[in-house]
Amino acid sequence: MKKEDEKILNIFRETKALMEGHFILRSGLHSGHFFQCARVCEHLDRVEELVEMLVKKLNPDDYDAVLAPAMGGLVLGQEVARQLKKRFIFAEKVDGNLALRRNFKISKGERFLVVEDVITRGGRVDECLQIIKENGGTPVAVAVLVDRSAGKAKFEVPCASLLEFSFPTYEADKLPKELAAIPAEHPGS
Repeated sequence: MKKEDEKILNIFRETKALMEGHFILRSGLHSGHFFQCARVCEHLDRVEELVEMLVKKLNPDDYDAVLAPAMGGLVLGQEVARQLKKRFIFAEKVDGNLALRRNFKISKGERFLVVEDVITRGGRVDECLQIIKENGGTPVAVAVLVDRSAGKAKFEVPCASLLEFSFPTYEADKLPKELAAIPAEHPGS
């Protein structure tokens, strides 16, 4: 493991954001590990530190603004926008789907970076990319703290991740015995 990856994992462990047990992910898959990035967001100095590492992988001249899905991407997206000196907006759930609210507007051709905390399949990121296009903007890139998709999550734009770390995931009917023996939790996303 690279030294920077170990530093990032230590931040997750120290803030209790890396959890162990039996979890049902938003994707419907089961896992023995869960990244609860909201726990990192309790410590804004640690958020600033993680985002400093993430923005080194980005080109600030490529974007006019940052869009993040609520709730997971809110604090991170805002910090990315702050460090890149860009406008920040967020999408939130309306009837189970992400939508722009609060009179947020996207200008025609406005170039967006989508920021998310953790991706497994990338569903919320895909929704954000669609929102940008439907509102006349141009999605340019995606940035995530943790890509736990094992390289399977693909988007129509480049994706930069701070940490690519994939714990095994399982379909509900294919759980290993040791995981099936632990009551499942829905930790929230």
